Amino acid sequence: MKLIIQLLLTAIVVLVLAEILPGVGVDAFTTSIIVAAVLALLNVLVKPILVFLTLPATLITFGLFLLVINAVIILLVDYLIPGFSVDGFWWALLFSLLLTISQSILYSLTEK
Repeated sequence: MKLIIQLLLTAIVVLVLAEILPGVGVDAFTTSIIVAAVLALLNVLVKPILVFLTLPATLITFGLFLLVINAVIILLVDYLIPGFSVDGFWWALLFSLLLTISQSILYSLTEK
């Protein structure tokens, strides 16, 4: 049940951010649900591999390279989902930052 609530909250945040940011677009709410699910799947399967492969760069930049990995994951979701579009790396970076902050706030509110 908690996973479904988190996916729905993420889908809502994706939809809101797509309305706010001009470089990000989502066709419909169902597309944002698919984006949230694929994003969760990629964060579980692909992100640990990327973190391991880029460990030296992450250590040298004191963890800031993880922002680049998050943006790459967003761009990968853009490539995989037809109704979701991100106009470039910098939009993906901003989108991932705002998505992470929003998820942190919402998830902490739902835990209580």
